[in-house]
Amino acid sequence: MRAEEPLLAILVAASAEVAGTRSRRAKITALAAVLRELPLERVGQAAAYLSGSIPQGRLGVGWRGLAQLPPPAAEPTLTLAAVERVFTELVRTSGEGSAGRRARLVTELFGSATQEEQVFLRQLIGGELRQGASAAVMVQAVASASGVGEEEVRRAAMLAGSVVAVAERALRGGAAALAGIGLRVGTPILPMLAASAPDLATVFATRPTEDWVVERKLDGIRIQAHRSQGGVRLFTRNLDDITERLLEVAELVGGLACREAVLDGELLALRADGSPELFQVTGARTAARGERGGPRAPLTPWFFDLLHIDGTDLLDEPLERRRAALARLVGENSGLLVPGIRTADQREAHDFFNATISAGHEGVVVKDPSAPYAAGRRGSAWIKVKPVHTLDLVVLAVERGSGRRRGWLSNIHLGARDPRTGGFVMVGKTFKGMTDEILRWQTERFTALAVRDEGWGVTVRPEQVVEIAVDGVQRSRRYPGEVALRFARVLRYRDDKTAAEADTIDTVRALGAWGTA
Repeated sequence: MRAEEPLLAILVAASAEVAGTRSRRAKITALAAVLRELPLERVGQAAAYLSGSIPQGRLGVGWRGLAQLPPPAAEPTLTLAAVERVFTELVRTSGEGSAGRRARLVTELFGSATQEEQVFLRQLIGGELRQGASAAVMVQAVASASGVGEEEVRRAAMLAGSVVAVAERALRGGAAALAGIGLRVGTPILPMLAASAPDLATVFATRPTEDWVVERKLDGIRIQAHRSQGGVRLFTRNLDDITERLLEVAELVGGLACREAVLDGELLALRADGSPELFQVTGARTAARGERGGPRAPLTPWFFDLLHIDGTDLLDEPLERRRAALARLVGENSGLLVPGIRTADQREAHDFFNATISAGHEGVVVKDPSAPYAAGRRGSAWIKVKPVHTLDLVVLAVERGSGRRRGWLSNIHLGARDPRTGGFVMVGKTFKGMTDEILRWQTERFTALAVRDEGWGVTVRPEQVVEIAVDGVQRSRRYPGEVALRFARVLRYRDDKTAAEADTIDTVRALGAWGTA
């Protein structure tokens, strides 16, 4: 029976159940059960929250705004409707006095939440609700709850922009309600994503006698360009419309020889010599035009896929045909086509990889030329290969785990050594790469090193060194060192090193190529 006024506690319980199991089938069963239980008008909201997203987008509440919370409520009374109202109000709050207004809204919301609900909301708002309910799992849960085929839900989610956008329609009207969802020029679709591999040998071993398309991987902003007779719209990977910030790019796309098209590609800021700028330079350039003053870094779009051209959808065509159509549209030697080769020769692919890295780019994406365009899961059709960097850092604090990790100390706060002060500067945090054995060990270790209980976790003596793998670093105001690790994961704890031998903040910054502060 569907609840008339569902409480947030329903989602919190489902979240705990999902986080408490490794079984994908059990996760799907738990998610489908809660979707069936809720009123139809709350299905989309529930699917979003349980996937770790917020339909309203960014709320304007950072980690500092969640550091000091009121005492929790004794009993669950907080409804999903109430949470939605507060989130909507947070988004609308701006201008003079907005910080105080947001703080009051956060206090009121969390004061109405139980301890378990506070943990859930804190992780949801902070973007840290990671319980194994990925978009791909949610697609399967919606399919199970609605009785619609999984592939039908996945395709509808891709074309609508998210599984959240189709969850209510699927449960309300079944397959017939999803059948009418198609690609519409001007409406962004979910992008196809790439899986990861440690090296080219691993990729080529999966199809040792077959050709691969090996393309340059650019460290920029994913861009989806929609050209129609009504104009050009540009969207990010998260489907945000950034057209007004990139009018010169829109003008370039508007000059292509077609009536309408949907292109997938990457946007990158370049230095004067044509080499790629740092990721955050591109990010700042696309986030707010010229907000820092001074000369604006030139932006160059590179396209690697064509999804629609003049009334014809190409999603189901093999990559080799889509890429050929793209080359005809933008010009093989126009500078708008992402460089790539087609080869079955691993040595040739490795030479291309080395040349790409030498040119300052991120790595390569190896693609199956026969594969269609599909979003929603990281399969074997696209595989990215990048160099891996490692850092020896010091653990500064550890957060208490939730869900399956409840009772353990889990997410570690990472610090780099500051040779100028003798202290440590926080540069990020991670829980990735932790096995059950590591969790047990670090719970015992950091309990012994704890100097202060913060409620959410413990601050520890800065003694334990941990080896961290990262894809790179970027400038960030989120942490005191104004630098943040990208895709950090634990490799091993280093008992053979002291904190005095940890990498310095200068070493961390050097990975970003901007040097010392």
